[in-house]
Amino acid sequence: MTSSATPDAGIPAGFQTYATGRQYELRRGDALAVVTELAAGLRLYSRAGVQLTETYGDAEISPGAAGITLAPWANRVEDGVWYLDGKKQQLDITEVSRNNASHGLLRNSAYSLVDESQYSVTLEATVFPQHGYPFMVRHQVQYLLAADLGLEVRQTLINDSNAPAPFVLGAHPYLRLGDADVDELLLTVSAGTRLVADDRLIPRSSEPVSGDSDFRNGQRVGDFEIDVALTDLRFDGGAARHVLSAPDGRSVTLWQDESCGYVHIFVTTELPGRPRAVAIEPMTGPANAFNSGDGLRWLPAGEAFTMAWGIDAVLGEAG
Repeated sequence: MTSSATPDAGIPAGFQTYATGRQYELRRGDALAVVTELAAGLRLYSRAGVQLTETYGDAEISPGAAGITLAPWANRVEDGVWYLDGKKQQLDITEVSRNNASHGLLRNSAYSLVDESQYSVTLEATVFPQHGYPFMVRHQVQYLLAADLGLEVRQTLINDSNAPAPFVLGAHPYLRLGDADVDELLLTVSAGTRLVADDRLIPRSSEPVSGDSDFRNGQRVGDFEIDVALTDLRFDGGAARHVLSAPDGRSVTLWQDESCGYVHIFVTTELPGRPRAVAIEPMTGPANAFNSGDGLRWLPAGEAFTMAWGIDAVLGEAG
């Protein structure tokens, strides 16, 4: 593993700086993963030079939340308000356009190095007690390039409070298949239920998937834009798998373990530099779980919880 430290006094002129802080490069065989100090984000995963996630420049923070990890909630809390033992909790509004608290409390936080080896790195950040979330929890994120060159990610929440702490964990990777025309890719998602959201992307009900929300048999990415949470995932061998596949037989897959009962699919034309981009976001709960209770977990004092997900690919002779 190689890494680049954030510069300080005494570092030679011309030393590379990054808007997302220290960069951790993991290499194994033809696989490369780049992990950032900021938000413990996945800046890049590639195989044999084929880019399998969206990335961004050295002087940029992740556009569209590309690759960041999410704790102690994923997605949104409506109006930033929820109630703890009948007492109103007010989180900062971080999605002003929809008046929501979005993507947890560590999106703009630096993660410290906990452990590193040739093929893995583990980073950690602390959420301190604050208005809207009066708990102390640590979020650890481990990235590992496995023997089969797939990328494995484990996100662990540790409760250092003296009371149970509510949480939802998630991640926000965007997948791609190198320079393949994203419009021609087929998206397959093993989910049977769609959460029906309002114009602020807050779920209000659920229904069986149908039409543009039914990806069980694959849909062409270029046929739609969508921003939807799905559940009732089909787990096979302990994992649900969601696939982007190209007409030439290549594919990239995001898998998530059974602790992650939800996946959010975001197909957008607004990611800078890309005609269309596909985020496949594993989550332990959906938007507004702090109010609906759907997927919400309470972590006992002193205990830990781990979710796992990863990315692998089939690239023909290169894979």
